Amino acid sequence: MFPHHSRSLGRDWTTPWENLQRCCWNRHISSCMRWPGHYYQAPYPYFSSRHFSLNWRPPCLFESRTQFQYCNWRPDNLSQTSLIHLSSYVMNAEGDEPSSKRRKHQGVIKRNWEYICSHDKEKTKILGDKNVDPKCEDSENKFDFSVMSYNILSQDLLEDNSHLYRHCRRPVLHWSFRFPNILKEIKHFDADVLCLQEVQEDHYGAEIRPSLESLGYHCEYKMRTGRKPDGCAICFKHSKFSLLSVNPVEFFRPDISLLDRDNVGLVLLLQPKIACAASPAICVANTHLLYNPRRGDIKLTQLAMLLAEISSVAHQKDGSFCPIVMCGDFNSVPGSPLYSFIKEGKLNYEGLPIGKVSGQEQSSRGQRILSIPIWPPNLGISQNCVYEVQQVPKVEKTDSDLTQTQLKQTEVLVTAEKLSSNLQHHFSLSSVYSHYFPDTGIPEVTTCHSRSAITVDYIFYSAEKEDVAGHPGAEVALVGGLKLLARLSLLTEQDLWTVNGLPNENNSSDHLPLLAKFRLEL
Repeated sequence: MFPHHSRSLGRDWTTPWENLQRCCWNRHISSCMRWPGHYYQAPYPYFSSRHFSLNWRPPCLFESRTQFQYCNWRPDNLSQTSLIHLSSYVMNAEGDEPSSKRRKHQGVIKRNWEYICSHDKEKTKILGDKNVDPKCEDSENKFDFSVMSYNILSQDLLEDNSHLYRHCRRPVLHWSFRFPNILKEIKHFDADVLCLQEVQEDHYGAEIRPSLESLGYHCEYKMRTGRKPDGCAICFKHSKFSLLSVNPVEFFRPDISLLDRDNVGLVLLLQPKIACAASPAICVANTHLLYNPRRGDIKLTQLAMLLAEISSVAHQKDGSFCPIVMCGDFNSVPGSPLYSFIKEGKLNYEGLPIGKVSGQEQSSRGQRILSIPIWPPNLGISQNCVYEVQQVPKVEKTDSDLTQTQLKQTEVLVTAEKLSSNLQHHFSLSSVYSHYFPDTGIPEVTTCHSRSAITVDYIFYSAEKEDVAGHPGAEVALVGGLKLLARLSLLTEQDLWTVNGLPNENNSSDHLPLLAKFRLEL
């Protein structure tokens, strides 16, 4: 296809840019080129000549039969000496993957602690040195704790979706190999609270729970409904917390056709073990929302159900909410309407296609618009994502001054006024991660396999925020919220493909664990 001086490496090729222009420009460019990056802010793929090398790992591959929608755009400023990474491999089947993703690499992923508060920012060092891991310290006026969120990849789901892991050596996919690695990670990071997703029931009972209990954790588990073999677990250290309440959330409702999926959530109310008697409880929630990119209506309804349960559990007598940490695999990308709703507390979904809710779908053609309201009134959840009040006491006085109390059973009434397309929630939630590397704008990723590398996993936390003088755009938490002290850095797709993506010899899930350290001011 290309002139004889194109250089080859295995089944992949490099060629100077001018050769690509001559040989490929009049074709569908996506059929012979791997794009170095793709950012939702830009109307075209991102080019950078520094990425065009034999060692670079391509984060995005358009299928050969896909017409690139901005085919008239040309990167005229691209250096004539730049090399384009090409592939002789053509994706003909859904399960196929580029040859570059089948190369075998060995190595250890280096992740750093990023210190958020000014007094912790002196240096950022690589984990592994026992002296640099930011330990949690408690005193009479503060309570520090750490939280990990980790989708550990259910073995049954791995085997049912084996086409996603064709880049992996078969031995690294066996549970007998994977579980020791996962447990090793959990031991190493030593978080006070674990929020785990895709926890397979038989493995939980036989291995996961006993192993975590031996490390000093108390474990709570909610299996998915129906015949699904996995669920969500929240585990916390006895030495840091006592359990106040356990509140499972089932998103399946047999009487509501919209809610026919088996996803679940789990909400715990924990009491910090600290000498201060005035210490508030902490609400920890964990979930794994529906994957299907085209069912944003279900995703939003599942999220509303989780938020309603959190509102019920975290509500305090004075009308405020105790601190909240909400973790999980939300199957939605940063900047999507669902993500924005969590962070901003409001969403006007009028005219929004259901496939655009999570940001996973690139095209909205042929998709229906979200209905108003999204879920039916008999769900019992308002547009403010709280449970509807269904009965109230009514006090009456008779002529003889006798008082009678009557409980009036009433159904939730829908007003005749125009139904609102505005969703709201009462929490002030921030994301632990910023999702893009500030120096380059390259996306962080939390999951990486043969078909994609994106962010879908999050740790959200409640915090009251204000701008910091002299530091534009910086934010700190005030008393009454949680202060983010540090977070374990995420990686780029390029970083992950240097160790053959996920899972690999040292990282045994297709997701990275997220880890954050918080401070509760008392």
